[in-house]
Amino acid sequence: MRIGIDVGGTNTDAVVMDGKTVVATTKTPTTENITDGIVTALSAVVTESGLDVENLDGVMIGTTHFTNAMVERRRLEQTACIRLGLPATVCLPPLVDWPDDIADALGRHTYLGHGGHEFDGREISAFDRNEIRDIVDSIQSKGINAIAISSVFSPVNAEFEEQTAETVLEVMPEANITLSSTIGRIGLLERENAAVMNACLRSLAVSTVSGFKKALTEMNITAPFFISQNDGTLMNADFAADYPVLTFASGPTNSMRGAAFLSDLKDAIVVDVGGTTTDVGVLQQGFPRVAATAVSIGGVRTNFRMPDTLSIGLGGGSIVGQDPMTIGPQSVGFQLTEKAQVFGGDVLTATDIAVAGGRVVVGDKTLVSDLEANLVENVNQKIQEMVSVAVDRMKTSAALVPAVIVGGGSILVQDHIEGTSNILKPENYSVANAIGAAIAQVGGETDRVFSLAEMSRDEALAQAKNEATERAVSAGANADTIEIVDVEEVPLAYLPGNATRIMVKAVGDLAGGI
Repeated sequence: MRIGIDVGGTNTDAVVMDGKTVVATTKTPTTENITDGIVTALSAVVTESGLDVENLDGVMIGTTHFTNAMVERRRLEQTACIRLGLPATVCLPPLVDWPDDIADALGRHTYLGHGGHEFDGREISAFDRNEIRDIVDSIQSKGINAIAISSVFSPVNAEFEEQTAETVLEVMPEANITLSSTIGRIGLLERENAAVMNACLRSLAVSTVSGFKKALTEMNITAPFFISQNDGTLMNADFAADYPVLTFASGPTNSMRGAAFLSDLKDAIVVDVGGTTTDVGVLQQGFPRVAATAVSIGGVRTNFRMPDTLSIGLGGGSIVGQDPMTIGPQSVGFQLTEKAQVFGGDVLTATDIAVAGGRVVVGDKTLVSDLEANLVENVNQKIQEMVSVAVDRMKTSAALVPAVIVGGGSILVQDHIEGTSNILKPENYSVANAIGAAIAQVGGETDRVFSLAEMSRDEALAQAKNEATERAVSAGANADTIEIVDVEEVPLAYLPGNATRIMVKAVGDLAGGI
């Protein structure tokens, strides 16, 4: 038995699953203190299912908590960044491409040191431990505890990052350290950005995970719990506390994984309509298609794995303007049941339009009976157009593909979507995100450049697969169930030595037979 929970901007959804069977579901408004919302959702599904919590194997939680912290610039810890690469990389120092407000919030504590490697593992310059000690003394004098460490081509050779971390801990045993090689991909600036973001969020992550544990304790739940990652897999709670950035965009990812499970489709377009936004993504082999370009979080470019999704300001709580006619992006969010007209409020929302048009029965239809039929029709047509355009933008060919519609706001999408072969709205579509969290496996990924002049292609592939497998196991996967689900090779013709970039993703079932 598992419980899956997804905390969205509007609703907190929860499901109880017995194997592949959905036993109970609930959808409650998200609270400002997300822990309270989780307790409410847990109480509802446990009561409805009659579940004995002692028989629970695990709780899987998806949260937007850390994404929101970056976007809203709140609860971020001042962070120092140490980059190893001198005499190279001087022209583009750490945080060079960050928005001023967030860089100021983190303090702009950046340091450059000698070290780094070429793509084939050759040193750029020798590591200088005394230089690092001087840097650490400066960081300690500022009272900073969060430290991000990056090195040129550290995914190829992380030796200098690890030596720097050892030196930091000699002086500051309680330091909160993030190594860029454990998070991002090859590109230095984006990988470094991801490490800094992770370091500034780790204190928040520790307190948030502690809050989740407290919520489970209040429900007398002793089963282990896991946090969903942005690639459709899970990580254990302690791993999540160390790597909060891996939760970014986990909400849309959970919805896509849930859509794949509910529809039994491995390749399809997924349209997830929530209360505030509609997220459109692509399923490939049952997992979200990964973005091929750098993804911006709160205005900061990163290059760790992220689902390739397109978000538009359309949801059940989207505010509808009449003169001129507009839909979103502003939304009443979790206050939908208070502010929407069908619930006695005074704000015209997309949900009001759906009720007035007879597409759904919620609230009191008589409260929107005076809406002009022409307005209702025009808004519905605009909604359909917005969804069709978003789907078209996510397709890579003109071929017709099936579309799976999920999310509580999917009542807005009733008609055919141009460019799709058919539309599926499976049972329990409104809580697909929580189902996606509940059924998730554990994953690991590696992204490295290999010189095939020094080893064979088979040896490079084997090494990359082993690294991805080890990362999956460290995140909580059962080693005996690991499968390699994605391998990508990109020859780098502009580099010598027959250089090839190899990216591998491994997934497995949760350890402990869960």
